Amino acid sequence: MSNVILSTNKLCKTFSNGGMQQHVLKNLDIEIYEGDFTVIMGSSGAGKSTLLYALSGMDKPTLGSVRFFDEEIAKQSNDMLAVFRRKNCGFVFQQMFLLDNMSILDNILASGLLVSKDRKSITARAKDLLTQVGLTEVIWRKFPSQLSGGEVQRAAIVRALINQPKVVFADEPTGSLNSAAGKAVLDVLTEANNNGQSMIMVTHDLKSARRGNRILYMRDGVIHGVCDLGKYVSGDKERHDKLQAFLAEMGW
Repeated sequence: MSNVILSTNKLCKTFSNGGMQQHVLKNLDIEIYEGDFTVIMGSSGAGKSTLLYALSGMDKPTLGSVRFFDEEIAKQSNDMLAVFRRKNCGFVFQQMFLLDNMSILDNILASGLLVSKDRKSITARAKDLLTQVGLTEVIWRKFPSQLSGGEVQRAAIVRALINQPKVVFADEPTGSLNSAAGKAVLDVLTEANNNGQSMIMVTHDLKSARRGNRILYMRDGVIHGVCDLGKYVSGDKERHDKLQAFLAEMGW
């Protein structure tokens, strides 16, 4: 069995809303394995994104612990968490958050140079990754506002991968894309996973979910079911049928 890269113990997250307590995560005990492509599914409000942010150190839990290998991260200071994320995590969201006053290439270099001062090496890696995702040199020099949504999303994935993070967190990365651009994004994430990087992705999309080898289904702040699909193979109908049967059982 693979090493456990992230784990939680009695993880809880509560929000106050107009004097009422909303319990979004409820005593979660989960393990995420190194090298897996883990997909988190469930209806809106189930706690999927909240769990993603807690696992990545972007949000602190109300109670419980989050461990990265043997390191407790939930109680670290904000400065320590920022360093942890910079060294170990990559992020891909629906909203790409690229800086509008910088070119696509400079956006990626700015992220890479936070970790490594070897500009030559970072630039070479950035150009190689941009080429892999189908973005040509003409696009590298453009600003985010000059590109399509699919092009910006692929650039955001390069930014997430530039520092070779141990874990990539993706929150509905194809939600605002057409089918062709969405497939391109999923292909890049799948290739990164095949190269050993751990993926944790929240999605409502069945095509996206099929890329995962392990599906966690959430309902009302707890994990209601787990489905192991094995490594992704394109066109595997048995995989598709197994996932659909699991989701039907979960009431999706």
